Parts: sequence; structure tokens; C-alpha cells
Amino acid sequence: MIRINEISLPINYDEEMLKKAAAKKIGCAKENILSVEILKKSLDARKKSDIHYVLAVAAEVKNEKWLLKKGFEEYIPPKPLNVPVRTLEKRPVVVGFGPAGIFAALTLARGGCRPIVLERGLDADSRKKKTDFFWQSGQLDEECNVQFGEGGAGAFSDGKLTTGTHSPLIDRVLRDLADCGAPKEILYQAKPHIGTDRLLVTVKNLRKKIIDLGGEVIFGAKFFDLHCKNGRVSSITYVKEGTSYEIETENLILAAGHSARDTFKMLLNKSVAMEQKAFSVGMRIEHLQKDINRAMFGENVPKELIADYKLVVHLPSGRGVYTFCMCPGGQVVASSSEAETIVTNGMSYYSRNGENANSAVLVGVTPEDFGSRDILAGAELQRRIEKAAYIAGGKNYNAPIINVGKLLERTDHFEIGKVKPTYSPGTSFAMPWEYLPEYAVEAIKEALPLFGKKISCFDDNEAILTGPETRSSSPVRITRGEGLESVSVKGFYPCGEGAGYAGGIVSAAVDGIRCGLAVLEK
Repeated sequence: MIRINEISLPINYDEEMLKKAAAKKIGCAKENILSVEILKKSLDARKKSDIHYVLAVAAEVKNEKWLLKKGFEEYIPPKPLNVPVRTLEKRPVVVGFGPAGIFAALTLARGGCRPIVLERGLDADSRKKKTDFFWQSGQLDEECNVQFGEGGAGAFSDGKLTTGTHSPLIDRVLRDLADCGAPKEILYQAKPHIGTDRLLVTVKNLRKKIIDLGGEVIFGAKFFDLHCKNGRVSSITYVKEGTSYEIETENLILAAGHSARDTFKMLLNKSVAMEQKAFSVGMRIEHLQKDINRAMFGENVPKELIADYKLVVHLPSGRGVYTFCMCPGGQVVASSSEAETIVTNGMSYYSRNGENANSAVLVGVTPEDFGSRDILAGAELQRRIEKAAYIAGGKNYNAPIINVGKLLERTDHFEIGKVKPTYSPGTSFAMPWEYLPEYAVEAIKEALPLFGKKISCFDDNEAILTGPETRSSSPVRITRGEGLESVSVKGFYPCGEGAGYAGGIVSAAVDGIRCGLAVLEK
């Protein structure tokens, strides 16, 4: 097959138009193009008067040998992942069943090691019921919520699969997701996404694949204790429905997620090497999606297009402010995992057809801001913010909100205009100083008008800010060496976002594969 790059096509192109454009690129008749496979597809919206797609394709063409001799590029498919098959005396254990844990377990299962997976939350269907009940009633289950359960925190998000990392393993992750129910277009979209509704189906199918390969997944199983002999993992203890169970193992992959604060504390008490890590705090901002579309694409927005964005500004103070986890046509969701706290996140379905757009507006926080050298000082800062927000919201799981006009002192009153907050169970007006550090609020105030110069509606007075967002990344890093093992415990592999080594679904999944391979290759 021939790889053909830089094919420009209108938004409403069809396959015949694609074949014709491919043929023109290589100078042959359209009838000579036998088939085309899209390899990459991105939107070029630099000129609002000429918004179009740019594609790269692999084309099956008559007389390919002649074209290759003329210098055209041959398309070589990615090589499949080579997973070594090993027999381990004791089954490996994976703690956590988010992206990192899922792909670590899948890799171990492909290697014939029959992994045991422990997930403190419940399966995807039961978890969905728990979260819906919390959003409707304000009654939180601290062990099964947006943070804990099958699929991890990313299961209740937009399911974005963009990543700043570069790894040949990314292709393997995307193909496994597509094989298990994710939209096939994630294999070529420049900004792929799955959506919460499709993600919940996908993670169930990934679980089935792991079990079919000899793995085991235990839900409602909370990792409770780590046991070592001669500096190496010897067994672990978990608790399920009030009963303790011990599993002998020599290989433990910890993929517990960024909210497993009790697990971090237990490991610290076991003298596992850890360090403080920078993270971010802020609020979720909501606009009308149609306003974002118009600002990004112009007045005559093609109905097929739904705009997203990613903004960043570096302030004179040295603080960085940026948008994170933008959810087109989505909603702001209650994401607490501890009683009497408020945590927000963003979520959207595959269709992205909701009225509002939302994203986090975050301010970088460094260990210098923690006020303590205690390893868990960052987690404690998160908790203080979340508890203060619970009080500011009325002590009933209502989230504190403010309109941009009031925050920027352009208007005198709290008000809800055209942008209606989407957070459930409910919202209450409050000044963000009541729960966020002053430096964070001041940085956001300074950044919003700057963002407004990039996207004209961004600092609209009627845009709504809902707080706080505190769980964008882990506040700790569990130190590991070149072989991905903990520097203090042999056979212990800190993995994924919670351990401080990833920043999203794809990078966490890639780290899960790497840790699985590290166990197999050792």
C-alpha cells in the first residue's frame, strides 16, 4: 500500500471524494485506487472562511511497484506488540482497574500469568447506579464513585485519548480500545475521544478479555496491607465486605489512581519511598457550546463541527494557568470520594450534544505552596480545599459557583443568565476565596481576560465557574527505578497516574503495559 499525506477535503466529504483526491495526489486515475484506509485525520480551522480536513491515508493502488520506484512512500502497518510468555510461581496482583491497571492486567494475561486484579469500587454497571444516585440525592458512597470503580476516574470524563507522550505502545492501546467497543475512528482522529457512555461499555469488554485469558477481577476489594520479606513483596492483604484476605505474590503492580489517599498513607507507613509532586487546583468554567463554536469557527458554523480548545498563559507572577479536560457539549459532575467534600470533574457523552461546554481552569501548585515537607502535604491541601468548598456550598454537596462578571468585578451581583450550571445535586453562590488559596483565585482572575483575547466569549460575564477542581493529577510520586520497580521494595511496580507517572487515559494505559512487560521480562 502507498502512504499519501496532506489530502485536503471539505467537511462533508465522502469516500468517492477521498479516492479522487488520493488519485490526484499520486497522479493516477481514480479507478486505480482500489481501497483507502484513513491513517490520520485532523481539522484545519486556521481560516474561518476555509475550514477543512487534512488526511493521511494508506491506499491500495494498481501498479504499486511502479509508484514505489518513483519515490512514493510505502505504508508499513505497525508491528503487533510482542508479549513474552512466562510462567510465574505465584500469580501477579494488580491493584486498581483504571486505564493503567486494565492494560497492566491485559499484558500480564497475554503473557500467560493469570493476574489477580483488586478494585475497591464496583463493576461499571453498579458504579453507574452509585454515581447517578449520588448526583440525584447527595448521598455519597466513599468506596464507589467517580474516583473509584471499574474504568477509574477517566471513565466519567470526555474519554479524550490525546496525549503529549510519544510511544509505539499508543497504537496498541487504541487498537485494544477499538476492538472492545470504542469508536473505530479513534485509530485515526487527531483528537480522538470515546465519551463516558462508550467508555463504560469498552471497559467491560476489556475485563472480559482479561478473564478469557485467565485473569481474575475482584470488585469491592480494598488493598489494605503490603507484606515484604528480605526487601521483596511476599504477599498483600485486601478487605472485601469486612473480611480480610491474603494473597501470596512476588509481583505487585499498584495502579490505584490519584485519589487513593489512604493507600498512599499505608505505603508511607511501610517506608515505601515517595515524594511530593506538583499538581493543580482551580474551577470548572461553563459556556454555551454554540458560543464556543461561533468564536472558534465563525458565524456560519458547519453543523458537523463541535469546537474544543486548549489554552495556557504564563503570568508575570510566575504562575501558569491553563485549561484542562475540555468537555464539548458536556456537564460538570460531582466527583467526591470522601464525605463532606466537594470535588468537580467534567464529563461528556460520545455525541457531545449537550448545551454547555466546560473545562477546568487550573493554576499550577508546587511543593513550595504546600506549607509542609510532609510527603502527603499536597493531599492534605487538596482535602482542605474540598472541605472548605463543602461548607461554602451549604454543607449538602451543593457546589459553590460564581459568574465570571462577579469574579472579575464587572457586575455587582451573583446571577445566572444564559449559561445554566449543569452540576448536580445542586449549586450555591459563593466567592472562591472561601475555599481556594488566594494566589489561585488571583491567577484565574488575571488569566480569564487573557483567554478572552484568544476565544472571544471565554471571559463572558455570564460564563459560570464551579469549584473546586483538585484532582487533575496525583499529589505524590512513588519513586521507582529504571526497571519500573519501587526503589525501596523489589517486585513492587508503582504505575499510572496515581503513582505519578501518567497524565491521562492513554499515558496511563501505556504505563500499565510497560509495567506488565517489566514483570514478564524480569
